[in-house]
Amino acid sequence: MSFNYKVSSDVCIQCAKCVPTCTIHMANPDETTSPRGFIALLGEYQNGKLELDHEVKAIFESCFLCTNCVDVCPKKIPTDNLIENIRFDIVKKFGLSPHKKLFFSLLKNRNAMDLFFKAGYMFQSCGIKIKEDIVSMRLPIIKRTVPAVAKKSFLNSNPEFIDNGSKKTVAIFIGCLANYNYTNIGNSLLRILRHLDYNVFLAKSQLCCGAPAYFTGDFKTVDYLSKYNIEYFESFINEVESIIIPEATCSAMIRVDYSHYFHDQPDWQIRAKNISKNIFLATEWLYKFTKISKILETRDNQNIKITYHDPCHSKKMQGVYKEPRELLAKNYSLTEMENPNQCCGFGGVTIQTEKSDLAQKIGDLKAEMIRETKTEIVSAECSACRVQITDSLERNNISTIFRNPIELIADALDER
Repeated sequence: MSFNYKVSSDVCIQCAKCVPTCTIHMANPDETTSPRGFIALLGEYQNGKLELDHEVKAIFESCFLCTNCVDVCPKKIPTDNLIENIRFDIVKKFGLSPHKKLFFSLLKNRNAMDLFFKAGYMFQSCGIKIKEDIVSMRLPIIKRTVPAVAKKSFLNSNPEFIDNGSKKTVAIFIGCLANYNYTNIGNSLLRILRHLDYNVFLAKSQLCCGAPAYFTGDFKTVDYLSKYNIEYFESFINEVESIIIPEATCSAMIRVDYSHYFHDQPDWQIRAKNISKNIFLATEWLYKFTKISKILETRDNQNIKITYHDPCHSKKMQGVYKEPRELLAKNYSLTEMENPNQCCGFGGVTIQTEKSDLAQKIGDLKAEMIRETKTEIVSAECSACRVQITDSLERNNISTIFRNPIELIADALDER
């Protein structure tokens, strides 16, 4: 289950175009933790000249997998895929930490996830006494802002099939954060689809897309989740027009990374590619296949100033960046930040739990860009970005709030 590291290390021409774009290099300007440094080490490891010890493990776990290097590389070396695969070797040798084992085991069981988050809500509401409608909360003990847990998940709050009296039906894959924490994203998408007269199939038997485990190197969990979801999608794919996902990371995982993962399982790779044809990021689907652009032209909220951040898994992996801007600009005053394409610094489970200092350094850079826009709202179609950026804004005392573009579009449609 690994790519040939040596081939890619030989292909690299050491041009250094990747270095100034590299997220980890911004936080730790060391040649070792730069894309060409990673590639050189990968080649040495493949040749048996580098031992996979704790120091090397720490180096390869520091990459944010933002794909900036892949985007600018003249040879298009898949550095992100190479690092994901060496992380598989790391997990094989060192195993998973207890908290990762627990988390990834929960991802494979929807009922267990429901119980876990229900317990989280009870602790939150009884122990912390937050308001019912709050979506994020500051925890002084760990000195960071985390997403609040909803009283009831999005999937459990709605029927599996929502009949809006149409002959057209779309399915929704919601993603874990939007299901358990940011439930207004899914509810807003339902409001939009009701406006557009689409029936909705919520695909309640869906499991996590597998992205957290994939970026960590737990390929055993990825194998289970990806095959389960593909088989499940195949059971209804011909009965819906599309499967729409309001989350860049989930969409990119199912649409792009499933195929990467199954590079050595050709039958499953074909099935993954067949499914990917019907997967769309929500704003992309709305822009390309509905009349929502024309409908939004009749609404007016131009007094609300917003800025837009490009999630790494949206623009670079799926080519989606114009669509959300086109839709939002019809009703909101859109101001671009200095570098919307710069990674927010989320980086995955390991970065968030074991290398949070790196995440904070990158988050501070993004927060300052947002501050300079003097906008009320920052938007991005990614709840991982929401977790990271909300914390960064809070730590830097910036009053700008985060909202998914789907939430903003639904609000604009409701302004009648």
